[in-house]
Amino acid sequence: MSYNLRILCDAILPDRTIRVWDGSGRVFLDGEGNLYRAAQFSEDALQQIEAAINGEAYTLSLSLIALPQMAGDEVWEYDEETPISGSKFVVKLQTVDEYEQPEGEPEVVFTGLIDNLAVTDQGVEDDEDGDRWESIVTIEVTNRFTLRTLANGAVLSDVDQRERSKVLNPSAPDDEFCTRVPTLLSKTVRWPNW
Repeated sequence: MSYNLRILCDAILPDRTIRVWDGSGRVFLDGEGNLYRAAQFSEDALQQIEAAINGEAYTLSLSLIALPQMAGDEVWEYDEETPISGSKFVVKLQTVDEYEQPEGEPEVVFTGLIDNLAVTDQGVEDDEDGDRWESIVTIEVTNRFTLRTLANGAVLSDVDQRERSKVLNPSAPDDEFCTRVPTLLSKTVRWPNW
């Protein structure tokens, strides 16, 4: 009997893999022995993930909030030294039992590539500890549906269509749709054809 779900995120960077789970508390150990650090996602994280899974959103935007400013600075410096754009990002759901132990294998629900990373600092007023600075790290992850969007007024050329087709379906033959369209300009179509 399952009691809870854990949202697990793997950011597979050029020289390491960062693993976090949505929540607070101690480190989470999955069934394969990987350690996931607790992180606070923004309140709309679950809706963002759900929209990305359903193909409603072309970009998954996740924000880690309430990070100490020093941690935010380290993330920014790392991105400056080793750009993470294009790194793989995986979101998984893991069921856990009443003792917070994983049950079965995690289910991969989203896979994409990191497109952008932004670090912002904000001041926080705290009566007990005094005022301090916290960081928010936001990553934008694109998936294969991103390629299906075109800006308003964009022109899709034959070359664009062929390249797009190779990315979306690499095992298919060349897409020749754009080469066939001009041949239809001078065609006469009789309807209905009795």
